[in-house]
Amino acid sequence: MLDTHSIMYITKRPEVMMTLGEGSWLTDNNGKKYLDFMQGWAVNCLGHSNLGMIEALNKQARKVFNPSPAFYNEPMIRLADLLTSHSNFDKVFFANSGAEANEGAIKLARKWGQLHKNNAFEIITFDHSFHGRTLATMSASGKPGWDTMFAPQVPGFPKADLNDLESVKKLINKNTVAVMLEPIQGEGGVIPTTIEFMRDLRALTKKLGILLIVDEVQSGCGRTGRLFGHQLSGIEPDIMTLGKGIGGGVPLSALLCTDAVASFVPGDQGGTYNGNPLMCAVGISVIEQLTAPGFLESVQEKGAISSL
Repeated sequence: MLDTHSIMYITKRPEVMMTLGEGSWLTDNNGKKYLDFMQGWAVNCLGHSNLGMIEALNKQARKVFNPSPAFYNEPMIRLADLLTSHSNFDKVFFANSGAEANEGAIKLARKWGQLHKNNAFEIITFDHSFHGRTLATMSASGKPGWDTMFAPQVPGFPKADLNDLESVKKLINKNTVAVMLEPIQGEGGVIPTTIEFMRDLRALTKKLGILLIVDEVQSGCGRTGRLFGHQLSGIEPDIMTLGKGIGGGVPLSALLCTDAVASFVPGDQGGTYNGNPLMCAVGISVIEQLTAPGFLESVQEKGAISSL
């Protein structure tokens, strides 16, 4: 029996410890092996103990752990360049979790609204959506019951129905600054957006001068057979957030935007570990492996088999 009294209770856990991970398998402290379908809550996009990630982490650990975000570091710059070269975005802010990246996206949209849209601040989100566990991202989420869990909610997040453009139009007013959605709702039950809805939503937001934010924390980093889920629709959003898969198992996330939306000034956004070279070095290995010739094509082939 494990003595776990010092661990704060937040969820039910079995009375075992996981001590080893290799590929698709986990081994507990009793030597029992498990085929791991969860992969760290949808985080380990390359499985356990990926050799490329281990090598990147070890190599960077011998150089510098944490120079502080007051300075540039090489992995930060290289990973940002990798992400922008494989997307329509121009600027990257690194953080530690998907919720933190989404919180940053909310702040960025509101800052842009202050500067360019007469202080507009409302962000339309969707029923059954999930954007994180901070107070603001819980308020943005459409998960049933979350409106009362830590009430009062942060205001400014009216909810539309996914794949229903008319429900979005009904919520737009002079205070609307953005629409935020997951290309595939994860916690809501793996509910995909349609290509038509994504294209029509992009056309609508462009026409009205409203930002489009895609939360790719779960759908990004190869999960759909494309590097980012919104690429299935051929659209170009204004803001994107990444988490989970970008670190392949280490705490790393990212907020990306176009030059036109990059509105932060010193003091607006920060974080003790943002752009940490250890985490960014691992992120480089992950993205390089995902974008290696043939990798995403193999994901598409496996997806086609599993859908038969």
